[in-house]
Amino acid sequence: MNVLLLLLILMVLAGLWSILTSLLLRATIALALTSVLLTVVMFQMNAPLAAVFELSVCAGLISVVFISVISLTHRQPLKEYLARRQKRILRFWPLPVLLLVVGVGLSFVHRPVHIMLPHPTAFGDIRIMMWQLRRLDLFGQILVLLAGVYGVLILFRGNKNGN
Repeated sequence: MNVLLLLLILMVLAGLWSILTSLLLRATIALALTSVLLTVVMFQMNAPLAAVFELSVCAGLISVVFISVISLTHRQPLKEYLARRQKRILRFWPLPVLLLVVGVGLSFVHRPVHIMLPHPTAFGDIRIMMWQLRRLDLFGQILVLLAGVYGVLILFRGNKNGN
């Protein structure tokens, strides 16, 4: 099996774990694991700058912020925890099935194209590489950061409503 495909499968599983678990600390650990696996994928795809940003910001900084916020929250009684867990399972049960169907469908429709990008040290000026050659990597980083902010907003809104 291709190493990249195995890494992507593990990344999807870790992402599902972060969504489906009802304990916030486990979700944070799963999100950090997802980010670390994405970092390895980025290194495999010859995007070391994006990988370094992913590892430092998402796996590092975002995890620290999440754990800090979790430490400021109070524990739920067991009855509330079990009710919340049941709601979460009912809400997200179609997600693994949907991802599996989409993944299998894409594997039949789309054949990956292997693109070899030049190594970043081949260019003298980091500004040219960052803003011209690796613009898509920066766009991906911005999307990951916005997803983290959105996750924090959902977390706080969910705690207000008792979800």
